[in-house]
Amino acid sequence: MDELTVNWLEFENKEEVFNEIMTTYGTELLQLVYSYVKDQTVAEELTQDIFVKVYYSLHTYKKKSKFKTWLWRIAINHCKDHLKSWYNNHVIKVEEIHLEEDRKENVEMEVLQKEENQNIVSAVMDLPILYREIIFLYYFKELTMKEISSVLKVNENTIKTRLRRAKELLKQKIGD
Repeated sequence: MDELTVNWLEFENKEEVFNEIMTTYGTELLQLVYSYVKDQTVAEELTQDIFVKVYYSLHTYKKKSKFKTWLWRIAINHCKDHLKSWYNNHVIKVEEIHLEEDRKENVEMEVLQKEENQNIVSAVMDLPILYREIIFLYYFKELTMKEISSVLKVNENTIKTRLRRAKELLKQKIGD
């Protein structure tokens, strides 16, 4: 979506702009959120929450950065807030209880599944969030170092250092 699309004065109503935003960024935003929470259902719920926030905050976009950067900043902050929340850290979901029971019953299946999951995506997801977010934004979302710096509000040199360290950790995990 071009930056001019964000100017919702060009549209007949705010809903048109919002629909355009959801259509353009929905899948990418869901992927970004999933990279933080590692749970599809939670990622979908958080993505909906983020879009609600964006809807009510659209008028606050000042065009100081790209719209996508502004949107990603909202999403990342929302994900980090969720990860720190009491609910996330103390509530055990029914699905997790069933998964634990299934694991006890299917030890062989778990071993086979672990062998299958030895790929790059699982290695990335195992990285600490500090490095995972850099890898995700740089390689999967193809943001520049400057854009990542803006999204994460971290010095560009720090981004480069974290990216280099993330690559080293991935090499250790999966080899060359």
